[in-house]
Amino acid sequence: MLIKTPPKSALKTSDITDESVYIQRRQLIKSMGFLGAGALLGSVISKTANAGFFDNKDADASSFKTTPLKFTADKDNVSLIKTPEQKVISHNNFYEFGAQKNQPAELSQNFKVNPWQLSISGECDNPITLDYDDLTTMFALEERIYRLRCVEAWSMVVPWIGFSLADLLKKVAPNSSAKYVLFETLHDPEQMPGQSDRRLGGGIAYPYIEGLRIDEAMNPLTLMSVGLYGKTLPPQNGAPIRLVVPWKYGFKSIKSIVSIKLVREKPQTTWNKLAANEYGFYANVNPAHDHPRWSQASERRITSGGLFARNRIETLPFNGYGEQVAHMYKDMDLTKYY
Repeated sequence: MLIKTPPKSALKTSDITDESVYIQRRQLIKSMGFLGAGALLGSVISKTANAGFFDNKDADASSFKTTPLKFTADKDNVSLIKTPEQKVISHNNFYEFGAQKNQPAELSQNFKVNPWQLSISGECDNPITLDYDDLTTMFALEERIYRLRCVEAWSMVVPWIGFSLADLLKKVAPNSSAKYVLFETLHDPEQMPGQSDRRLGGGIAYPYIEGLRIDEAMNPLTLMSVGLYGKTLPPQNGAPIRLVVPWKYGFKSIKSIVSIKLVREKPQTTWNKLAANEYGFYANVNPAHDHPRWSQASERRITSGGLFARNRIETLPFNGYGEQVAHMYKDMDLTKYY
C-alpha cells in the first residue's frame, strides 16, 4: 500500500462506500436543490435513473464482462469491500453514453475496449503507445481506497485498482518544456451516442479534455485506474483506463483515456471552458471556497443507509489528503486559483 495511515486521510470501516450505492449519484443532491454540472446543461434525470440512490435494492446486472485483476491489496482496508458487484454497475455519470443516470450502463454494454491504444506523447524524449494488454501488465497493480468528493457536495470512498501516473510518465521521460499534462477521452460517436446527439450527451463539446500541472501528475497519489472492486472497469466507469485524482473534485478524473500529452501551456479543459466560474482548472477540494450556488463546507457521504441517513460530514481541505499535496499550492491563493 503506497499510503499507510496519515492522520487526515486514514479510513475507518464506516467510511467506505458500499457497492450498492457506488455509481448511483446526484439523487440526493437533486432532491435537496443542489444543481451541478448536469443541471447546468439542463439534463433531465429520469425516475428510473434516480431510484435507489441511497437504498439497498439490487441493481440490474451488466452484460459487459469484467475480469478479475491481480493486484496488491490494500491490507489496511481489504475487509471493507463486501457488497455484490452488480450494485456498482447500475448508475453512473458518463455523458458520452447519456446524461441520464441509467443511460451509461444501458448504452455502453457493447463498448469495445479491446483493441485499445493509449498514446503518451508531446514534450518528452520517449513517446510510447500502449495497447490493451499493456494497461494491466506493464506496471504492478495495486488497490487504493480513496475518498471521492464531487463538486456537488456528495462523497464516496472507492477501492480503485491501478498504478501511479508518475510511473507511466517516467517511462516517456518528460523534458524541461513539459509544464502540464493533457488527457483526452476516446472520441467515437458510433460507440458513444452522447457524442453524436447533443441532447443525449448533455451539450458538452467532445472529446472530453482534462489537465493537470506536471507536479500534480507526478504526485504519488495520482492514479491511473484500470479496475475497481477487484475487477476491470466496466465501460460506464471509464473502461479500460481512467484517471483518479483524490484531492480534486470528481470531474477531474477523466474516463476512457486514449491520449496523454505533455504540453507547455495550460490546456483548456471541458468543464472549465464551459463554465469557468463554477468549475476551476485546479478543482482542489476546498471547504473554504464555495460553489457559486452552494456551500462546499460539508458533504453527504453516500453509504448503504436510507435516504435520510445522517451522513452529513465536514469537508476536509484537499479531501483529507493535504499532508501529501498541500505543498504544491503553498504560494497560491486558492480562492482565486480554484
